[in-house]
Amino acid sequence: MAVTRPVAIARWRVWGLAGLLALAGCAAPSDPGLRGEPMSADQFAQNDIHRMQTLAMRDNLDSLDRLLEKLYRRNPGEWRKAGFTDLKTALEQGRARIRRGEVPTELDGLMDIEVLSVAMDPRYPGDRAAAFVLGLSSMIIAAHGGLTRFHVGDAVQARHVFNAARNVEIAAWMLSSRRDAQGRPLLLSNELGEGVANLSFEREFGRIIARLDLEAALLDESLRRVGINYVQGLLFFNFLPVR
Repeated sequence: MAVTRPVAIARWRVWGLAGLLALAGCAAPSDPGLRGEPMSADQFAQNDIHRMQTLAMRDNLDSLDRLLEKLYRRNPGEWRKAGFTDLKTALEQGRARIRRGEVPTELDGLMDIEVLSVAMDPRYPGDRAAAFVLGLSSMIIAAHGGLTRFHVGDAVQARHVFNAARNVEIAAWMLSSRRDAQGRPLLLSNELGEGVANLSFEREFGRIIARLDLEAALLDESLRRVGINYVQGLLFFNFLPVR
């Protein structure tokens, strides 16, 4: 019995999809230490830049998770202000809100850098650690057009990502320098003293800034590469063999 053309085409599409899924299954990262990502369907709608952005965003949000935990451990009074009964619950809710780009409920209506400013205001009575970290996550996600995963058609401005990196630098400085009326740090973070050196906060901020700066540079470069690649294609064009 003859197979009609539409049926044949449909079968080829099914076989092609099966082949792609099989390839995806073999494409899992071989070294877990490299922190790659398991293959997923949406990766077929991503180019190299989108993959880099997605992984950088994942790692930056992970860094904010760690910063929130460090701040809560050094400043346990902050999570108690929010009404949590234990650190574990406070962290679980905080991590979920970080990934959604949310801000503290009492600061609804304020945006990213506004939340950061309030968090470092000595008069703010709420959970300062959460406000600070949620302000950072909201700001970083806003700089990426509200996205945390990136695909063909998504446009992110290199200048916005670059500005986000500078905002993280400013936030890190504010965290280490802002004091209350009695001269005490608003939030305990890095610690330097006789026999004591805890710079883990500084290192985490440095990682976030480095990822954002690299991403901004690659986004800016990718615009030029479009034209360069086209010219290279003309200069080094090779005819295809016919026999």
